[in-house]
Amino acid sequence: MASPVRLTYAFDAYCGWCYGFAPALHEFAKENAERIDLRVLSGGLFSGAAAKPIGAYPHIPDANKRIAALTGVTFGRAYEEVLAEGVRVMDSTDAASGLVALRRQTSPLSAAAALQHAWYDDGLDLSDVEVYRSIATDLGLDASRVVAELTDPATGVEAQADFTELRRLGVDSYPTLLLHSDTGAHRLGGPVSSAAALTEGLDRHLAVTA
Repeated sequence: MASPVRLTYAFDAYCGWCYGFAPALHEFAKENAERIDLRVLSGGLFSGAAAKPIGAYPHIPDANKRIAALTGVTFGRAYEEVLAEGVRVMDSTDAASGLVALRRQTSPLSAAAALQHAWYDDGLDLSDVEVYRSIATDLGLDASRVVAELTDPATGVEAQADFTELRRLGVDSYPTLLLHSDTGAHRLGGPVSSAAALTEGLDRHLAVTA
């Protein structure tokens, strides 16, 4: 059996297009589980000076409507209330550390999905340690360990390494799914690609390398 194809998913917990892409990506990953080795890295979309209240980004409501229309995802009432209030700070650095702490105990795609559910369905603060305790409990993980790791400097270092690796790979938009081959990293599909289209792209790669 051939070695699994290495893929990198460039993700941000506060990226609406990543939320819209999630159903197709999850279906693709499930259908091709034996053929792919998928890692999920955070991009730091709203980090540093960009970590601001959601109201500082007035394009988001219209973008969400477009995302919903093109992908079929829905945004939860609690999230819509947070969006309307406009004061919740989106800090991707905190969310990236949360992803690191969670993916140490579960699949990275499951961890990413849990963050998206917490934000886009339940409107929870991804900078709140107790949110991660709840997520870990729901996933059947060691919640105390997750909480402890969120305050461990090594977790923040790993989150920053995600940002650095994606910059090295030339990622400048989210979501981006990269397929790694002997000739480098190549984009597979786009934000509105279906699971079938992603599988077709994977099939083409495998046919060429067979």
